[in-house]
Amino acid sequence: MEQSAFISRGMYFEEFEIGQRIVTPGRTVTEADVVNFAGVSGDFGSIHTDAEYAKSTPFGQRVVYGLLGMSIASGLAVRTGVLEGTVIAFREIDNWKFSQPLFIGDTIHVEIEVEESKLIPRLGGGMLTLGLKIFNQDDKTVMKGQWIVLVETKSENE
Repeated sequence: MEQSAFISRGMYFEEFEIGQRIVTPGRTVTEADVVNFAGVSGDFGSIHTDAEYAKSTPFGQRVVYGLLGMSIASGLAVRTGVLEGTVIAFREIDNWKFSQPLFIGDTIHVEIEVEESKLIPRLGGGMLTLGLKIFNQDDKTVMKGQWIVLVETKSENE
């Protein structure tokens, strides 16, 4: 089951199905994103901020921070609306791998698949394991892994 339509209210735990796929819209990573991330994180590493230095690396150009790519992926996931107002907490990141470099000017989108679910009544929700793959404009996987999130149950909100 693939879903790409935007919804106005997030989905409750019971509404997610194992194997369900959600595809986000795309977003282009900009120079401003990199500059702002450097300022917020305090990481001014040359591979990210020094164009002349980066020319001498195996990548031949500046590389976007991997954690910035992950942050943008989080924003893209939120834009789908599936967790809007129903997410309790972002709990964990597992098996994360940075597969390919991400460059300024790349456009990424995320494919999310519901891999596991576990009801946790004492928290008023359940735990979802979401498999994520972040693709660039050439359909290459630039990073992938799992996010574990807690989502409200419908029964608590009726």
